[in-house]
Amino acid sequence: MDRKQIIQKFQTLNLWKRGGERAPHKPLLVLYAIGKLLRGEDRLIPYSDVEKNFKNLLSEFGPRRNFYLAQFPFWRLQNDGVWEVSDADKIGQSSSGDAYITDLRRYDVTGGFLEPIANQLLNDAKLAFEIVQNLLDAHFPSTLHEDILQTVGIELPLQVSPRQTRDPHFRENVLKAYEYKCAVCGFDVKLRHQPVALEAAHIKWHQAGGPDIEVNGLALCSLHHKLFDRGVFTLSEHLEVLVSEYANGSVGFEEWLMRFHGRTINFPQRHSYYPQGNFIGWHMKEVFKGASREL
Repeated sequence: MDRKQIIQKFQTLNLWKRGGERAPHKPLLVLYAIGKLLRGEDRLIPYSDVEKNFKNLLSEFGPRRNFYLAQFPFWRLQNDGVWEVSDADKIGQSSSGDAYITDLRRYDVTGGFLEPIANQLLNDAKLAFEIVQNLLDAHFPSTLHEDILQTVGIELPLQVSPRQTRDPHFRENVLKAYEYKCAVCGFDVKLRHQPVALEAAHIKWHQAGGPDIEVNGLALCSLHHKLFDRGVFTLSEHLEVLVSEYANGSVGFEEWLMRFHGRTINFPQRHSYYPQGNFIGWHMKEVFKGASREL
């Protein structure tokens, strides 16, 4: 299997799909496994380790769910031709072809990249970094990349950077719609005539099919952009800021979060630019780490 074929396999992972729901399970497991491999750990990872550690990744960077099930990506990655599971013949399967979690635990199975792929990743650091960056670009906004990399223990070289595929006019259109100030706090610092630390945030992520249009955008300062993409706050149907009940802190918590809780955003200059309800609903369901605090 050559370099090009390996890149293609990771670019075409078969992801679970239903409506607009996020399914970052396989990409996160691949990143977790690459991190372990690059640190010199064993190619095959005990399922017990994945079950314990991978659930934290899903909780942090996946959509809010009642349960975080590690067995599905651990087992299903075999179908993508990049992964193997030891003692797979001993594992009972459901009618849908998924492994019984009791068997994964009982037989102390391990899983990891196929040996030829693992060897290529170890011997070609650029290949590993390219796959990592491709997965980040395809499934997560750039505001989350560094957090994910730190969590899985991967340090990318400086020359590897996100590849922007959004409409180049999106930022300018959104900032103009909000009159060049943060929709939450009003931050509007400029250096000469250029806004500084003011960004155009997608409400429904570009990686999830969110369009590059004003009604799917918010002008946010760098801080509130990061907090929004991490699900620390979302918007209500009336465009009020809602802070997650899981958010907490001391310095900055009241000043930069709670003082805006329940307040409406600084509206854009035209009603036709107001955030659209379907995009807000997606963010609340797929990103927000709710429920929200009481108003």
